[in-house]
Amino acid sequence: MHLVIQKYGGTSVSNIARIRAVAERVQRTRQQGYDVVVVVSAMAGETDRLLHLAQTIAITPTPRELDLLLATGEMVAVALVAMALQEAGCQAEALTGMQAGIVTDETHTAACITNLVPIRVRRALAAGVIPVVAGFQGISSRQDITTLGRGGSDLSAVALAAALQADLCEIYTDVDGVYSADPRKVIHAQRLEWISYEDMLMMAEAGAKVLQARAVECAWHYSVPVVVKSSFTEGGGTLVSHAKTATDAQHWAA
Repeated sequence: MHLVIQKYGGTSVSNIARIRAVAERVQRTRQQGYDVVVVVSAMAGETDRLLHLAQTIAITPTPRELDLLLATGEMVAVALVAMALQEAGCQAEALTGMQAGIVTDETHTAACITNLVPIRVRRALAAGVIPVVAGFQGISSRQDITTLGRGGSDLSAVALAAALQADLCEIYTDVDGVYSADPRKVIHAQRLEWISYEDMLMMAEAGAKVLQARAVECAWHYSVPVVVKSSFTEGGGTLVSHAKTATDAQHWAA
């Protein structure tokens, strides 16, 4: 069976209605014959809220405790998504980054993934259970919770796709793909059906917020095909890969 990683950003899980819509989309993917691993960000605005709480308590919060606090946002989201899937009739299991086997260095608030041993994810898939993994977080060799920086859930998803040799990594967000320019500022900006890893990395490093730059680097290094799609509309999408064929772009961005 083919395996797809689906990552849902904060706007995709910003309220209960949208969480239920995510569960419905995941269920449809399963019905189409795919195994699915779901990676989830914190609900929209939650990370900023937690950061504000920390800064209310301490002018300069210690990075270790800050990571512990911020990681709770994704834990709330994965628990709710797993519950929504269960209510929809699917077997699902919520996992923290640590439980999913994401090991990082000790650089708090901007950790790098050093190893990924997704034993529990593989076990869940083998049992027909949908793993719902908390993005943005991992565990250091000292057993401290770490976070991967802004947009880190993208990196979690791509890294899992590489480790599990998934057929595709889908990034669901509030835009329907990658555009030639910011469509909010440029009226005639065009959605791209395909973009190379190199060009996507340049856009990410220049400030485009569609994909985290480190996630693009990881996808490029491990040749993980990535599709950027909207959670709120059907169709559209942009394929990020080494080389484009018309068939690939039309198939994955459908």
